[in-house]
Amino acid sequence: MDLYGVIGVSPVIGLAAFLIPAAMSEKAVTKMQAKVYVGNLSRSTTQEELNELFAQAGQVTAVEVIRERKSGESKGFAFVTMSEQSEADKAVSLLNAYSLGDHELKVSPAKPRSEREAIVAATEP
Repeated sequence: MDLYGVIGVSPVIGLAAFLIPAAMSEKAVTKMQAKVYVGNLSRSTTQEELNELFAQAGQVTAVEVIRERKSGESKGFAFVTMSEQSEADKAVSLLNAYSLGDHELKVSPAKPRSEREAIVAATEP
């Protein structure tokens, strides 16, 4: 299987052969970090609480509670990054519909940013 070999034109060096991975081994893909979306959070839910909760599914590498720019108040959702895709899958199955602070969590695989932006643009009037 050919892993590299894309020829292209660079504005800096002209025509050149770029080494861009065309395929990754299955093992490399499963070792990649995976992000999950966590919705329907209480406005008082902290990063520490989410870190502790999601650690039940595996190694948490990052937690980002999304906040309002002006007030700093939570928007009620977050993104949790797990060290492996299998751990993210486990978090989704284990914690979707989990009750945290009288809120039923909505946990799903995070969509790529460009896909989320397209959804937001389509729903705006």
